[in-house]
Amino acid sequence: MKRTPRILTRSDARALGISMDVLTGPTFQRLFFDVYVPATTVVTREVLARATMKIAPAGSFISHHTAAALWGGCPPFHPEVHISVPGAAWRTARRGICGHRASSAAEIVEYEGIRVSSAAQCFLDLAAARTPLVELVVLGDSLVKAKRVSPEQLVRAAGDWRGYGAQRARRAARLVRDGVDSPMETRLRLLLVLAGLPEPRVNLIVRGPDGSWRMRFDLAYEQYQLAVEYDGRQHARTDSQWRRDLRRREELDREGVRIIVVTREGIYDEPEQTLRRVREALGDRGAPGLPKRFKTEWRQHFGR
Repeated sequence: MKRTPRILTRSDARALGISMDVLTGPTFQRLFFDVYVPATTVVTREVLARATMKIAPAGSFISHHTAAALWGGCPPFHPEVHISVPGAAWRTARRGICGHRASSAAEIVEYEGIRVSSAAQCFLDLAAARTPLVELVVLGDSLVKAKRVSPEQLVRAAGDWRGYGAQRARRAARLVRDGVDSPMETRLRLLLVLAGLPEPRVNLIVRGPDGSWRMRFDLAYEQYQLAVEYDGRQHARTDSQWRRDLRRREELDREGVRIIVVTREGIYDEPEQTLRRVREALGDRGAPGLPKRFKTEWRQHFGR
């Protein structure tokens, strides 16, 4: 059974006979004003969420970035704990806590005994918070990977949403895919799509004649035997990894499969060069209708 951390306010401490000297001494650590936990407590996002709920008004719930992180998603980094409160109730000004006014339409569920906005609601809330399109899709892909929601559920939730940011949520939901392994894979896919290149298939798994797993491609244009892969390990490969990569490349060469490897620099520092590489490779493989000029939207998210 999961152990709930001991969270105390000063009034709790007095009721337990714990003096202020002890509460503010080395035995305890302060999380927020008037909220303490034992010094040995590992302070996780969940601990911070529980501590916030300890001092929140009735009817409050963890929301936005914090709820998304609890569900296993990858929201944009935000150091504060996010909480939504009902009606005209108190909105905390305590350092480390960000308060929001709760929507009456918000979907609220439980996570390990904590009232939390649902995974789909987190997605809608971050759309309303003006999260950029690419980062919103990163969040959606990661929530799907964590098996907290499906792409279809996000599309339905965004379609039903009438709050602020609904248009952004609907577009982002339509771009969410199942099977994405990492945020950088999402960003690479969206770089291609927002520039007007064909959308590659996500998570293509190639199997042998007996149905056994042979290899996986992050992004693939299967009909053109072309794969596009993000590689974030270029500075951390071991000799054994390097040898496996060589054998894999030789096997792909024999089968006529071309692979384009894109690093972090190819997304953030040289995105246009990456687009040209993929367009040229698609052209070499006979893909029709490729744009002579890329759409400009990609520059809003990847251009410098």
